[in-house]
Amino acid sequence: MGYQNVWRLMSRFNSFRRTNIILQHLRMSKHTEAAEDVLLEKKGCAGVITLNRPKLLNALNLNMTQQIYSQLKKWEQDPETSLIIIKGAGGKAFCAGGDIRAISDAMKTKQKLAEVFFKEEYILNNAIGVGISVHGQFRVATEKSVFSMPETAIGLFPDVGGGYFLPRLQGKLGYFLALTGFRLKGRDVYRVGIATHFVDSEKVSMLEEDLVALKSPSKENVADVLETYHTQSKIDQDKSFILEEHLDKINRCFSANTVEQIIENLQQDGSPFALEQLKVINQMSPTSLKITLRHLIKGSSQTLKDVLTEEYRMSQACMRGHDFHEGVRAVLVDKDQSPKWKPANLKEVTDEDLDNYFKSLGSNDLKF
Repeated sequence: MGYQNVWRLMSRFNSFRRTNIILQHLRMSKHTEAAEDVLLEKKGCAGVITLNRPKLLNALNLNMTQQIYSQLKKWEQDPETSLIIIKGAGGKAFCAGGDIRAISDAMKTKQKLAEVFFKEEYILNNAIGVGISVHGQFRVATEKSVFSMPETAIGLFPDVGGGYFLPRLQGKLGYFLALTGFRLKGRDVYRVGIATHFVDSEKVSMLEEDLVALKSPSKENVADVLETYHTQSKIDQDKSFILEEHLDKINRCFSANTVEQIIENLQQDGSPFALEQLKVINQMSPTSLKITLRHLIKGSSQTLKDVLTEEYRMSQACMRGHDFHEGVRAVLVDKDQSPKWKPANLKEVTDEDLDNYFKSLGSNDLKF
């Protein structure tokens, strides 16, 4: 799951009881010349986390997740830390998700990085509620923001809570985004509810200054500051939502319980939009499509912890399979964009195959 040019904020975390804000676009901080992959600073009332791998779109590695979690635990005990700001360095991306190439490379040499990394990443994301609307959490988008989920194109699935928040978006929009990887940009990231506020990118630095200057702020104090900047922003205010005219089609076509039925619905619709989505879906990993749809259907009635537990099981099954490594090769290594999926079509992906992605790992299951 990728967030480009996004920022995030927590007001006394959910499990960490602080206000959390994700600034989905921030200029590179003055410290980003340093070699550290993540920068952890205290500014006024706020703990500020800067993901600092701009050349890799701030993709998370194991060291980063461990450092962030450890620092959050420390800030939790600090009465003078009322706010957590998470941002990405470099101006191009907030976070491209996990460093999947490093994970795939480690698997080839029999290292257990995938087992440890996904476990640590999901525990961290449970703590900060990434991508999920929770009490006292805010996410800020700008005109430069991009939200996309390309996982089905690399033999994976929308994880880190994707199975929880995607089916809770309006209608069947989350299912559409998950299966097609459609990119949302700018104010549309706010319109669908992925971001809670929209701010002009040139004012984000000022917003951060105003936030860290607050004195022991409550979530209401933080919300007031954000609302002020949000109200002032006029960029693309009168521009319609990019998918507005297609929402009925999306709800109708993606309401099915099987990928095969979704494809049939798109074929029967026959509109240029439907046929374009059909073309996109036919390029995706058949296995990824099926596990993603089942995951979102189940996740629509699960708790976040249950979703993350299931996602950990699915991640480990993907690491053992073929398509993830083939997807990484085709998209990130050789860049030929021509993955050879196994199985190669939906018919060959059986219910028994799917069941294996959701099986309990026993003592190796994710524990919070």
